[in-house]
Amino acid sequence: MSSEIVTLDVRDDLRNGSEPFSKIMDTVGQLRPGEQLSLRVPFEPVPLFAVMAQRGFAHTARQRPDGDWEVLFTRDGGEKTIEASQPAVRRDSNGSSDKSPETIEVDARGLEPPQPMVKILETLAALPEGAELRARTDRRPMHLYPQLETRGFKCETEEQTDGSFLTHIRRA
Repeated sequence: MSSEIVTLDVRDDLRNGSEPFSKIMDTVGQLRPGEQLSLRVPFEPVPLFAVMAQRGFAHTARQRPDGDWEVLFTRDGGEKTIEASQPAVRRDSNGSSDKSPETIEVDARGLEPPQPMVKILETLAALPEGAELRARTDRRPMHLYPQLETRGFKCETEEQTDGSFLTHIRRA
């Protein structure tokens, strides 16, 4: 059984200051069974390894002679559940007769970009119907807003007295 390799080069995106996470995830979402993703980047994308592992991909990374990196992502089995790997998510509910929507909290403070956005988007992928997500971040999540709109979510962000930000996210 041979597998086809889909190549995605995001070096120029990163060098130009663009965040290629959605481009990478869109490509991953379009992979057919048996296809692998070869990703070209200017640095070893260590945070992406955990994200891809949660989606059932193993990786092999190597630095090329020109200093850039090539990472091959291969499916290693079934897709893993997101919630099992996110201990920082807390669910609040008022019991079975709950009239208000379920609220899921994600504390992404203290993480280096793009990890806060990655953590929030991963949690949204498993957000139950009618639930709301409250995300706490160190910075106003400007790069998150277009991602939310594309995925059919609306949000409101409030600056907190401690200088952090609280973003309320729900389906539009």
